[in-house]
Amino acid sequence: MTILNTAILGLQWGDEGKGKIVNFMAGNFGAACRYQGGHNAGHTLIVNGKKIVLHLLPSSICHKDSLSLIGRGVVISYDALFSEIEEISQHTSGIADRLKISPACVLIQPYHKLVDLYREKSNNQKNIGTTLRGIGPAYEDKVARRAIRVVDTLDEKQLRPLLEETLDFYNFSIEKFFGKEALSLSNLIDENLAFGEKVKPLLADVSMLIKQLNFKEKSVLFEGAQGALLDIDQGTYPFVTSSNCSPSGIAAGAGCGPLDVQNILGVVKAYVTRVGEGPMPTEIHDELGDYIAKTGGEVGATTGRLRRCGWFDAVLMNRIIQTNSIKGLCLTKIDVLDGLDEIKVCKAYADDETDTTFGECMDLDNVKPIYETLTGWKSPTKNLTNFDKFPQEAKDFISYIENICEVPVKIISTGPDSESTVLR
Repeated sequence: MTILNTAILGLQWGDEGKGKIVNFMAGNFGAACRYQGGHNAGHTLIVNGKKIVLHLLPSSICHKDSLSLIGRGVVISYDALFSEIEEISQHTSGIADRLKISPACVLIQPYHKLVDLYREKSNNQKNIGTTLRGIGPAYEDKVARRAIRVVDTLDEKQLRPLLEETLDFYNFSIEKFFGKEALSLSNLIDENLAFGEKVKPLLADVSMLIKQLNFKEKSVLFEGAQGALLDIDQGTYPFVTSSNCSPSGIAAGAGCGPLDVQNILGVVKAYVTRVGEGPMPTEIHDELGDYIAKTGGEVGATTGRLRRCGWFDAVLMNRIIQTNSIKGLCLTKIDVLDGLDEIKVCKAYADDETDTTFGECMDLDNVKPIYETLTGWKSPTKNLTNFDKFPQEAKDFISYIENICEVPVKIISTGPDSESTVLR
């Protein structure tokens, strides 16, 4: 058997349907591994007809023959972790046997959430549109080398001095800058130690587990959260997340070698959506945008916020495909476009002169999209599982995406459940 470790990466602003694709593919892998982000992600699955929304657990969690790994690049809220385990236990058994968590994961503490909230609501700072879950401040602590990690909560002698120093730093900001009440050290220590005892059975050396699986000729599926256009380095800065959700984050966040991922698939919607603030050149501002949002159920799985909708942006896609070694595309939600008279694809930007490239610091607020208008299809694609049965106009749309993006569309999703999937 040939090892084919595979990464599933969202290529837009998140919400592309990665969870469904990972759940669909996970049965063929020894494990699926989350390598970055936190419970600001929202992956929706349909399992046995039931809707399951995951925020922190890998989307393989319902597969009893696959491990679900949380790598050291993920920031963990203990509250969110155990609440999600309890909820998902209603749909599948044996989670404790399959879920393995790196003890090197940084923890999201109550002060992270408070600072996230106070900053975002402050009139003195730019509103980024974060999920207010403490993700950014937790990553700040990691880089500043003052983070509390999972391993620290296993021993009070190790935890107390670390938490005491870090809490002094945050309480100063909470009291002096934001004018709020300081947090209690003793309460935080007790909470962390209690959670540390609870998490012990789930801890494992995730990096070595990946190596052991590969040694046994079992491949690993790496699951990115958010999307490449929200990547801290590659995305539309500063309206981005706080981690590398592109494949560049896998080696550091999962603990494997940079050459250990042999196949990278990009997940894209047949249109684009975005939650929160930030530029979106192809956004549709009229009733058609509202129609696509309503038909596609475009409500954030994590935030509950309505998603902004726009036409497929091939300019941004080409940039992300080229910088992330994408081997193929998984095209989702094509069925949402069923019945439209015409469908547009942004093929270039007009910024003084026509520019088909996306520069590292391009001002996306001031570019004008140039569209290719394609004929829509009246015969539905919803729930189709055979590509030959697609209406010709839908086939033409997919061919256009392949040609302009210069990569093949290997998987097509025609509905939210796993069965509504076409493999090419």
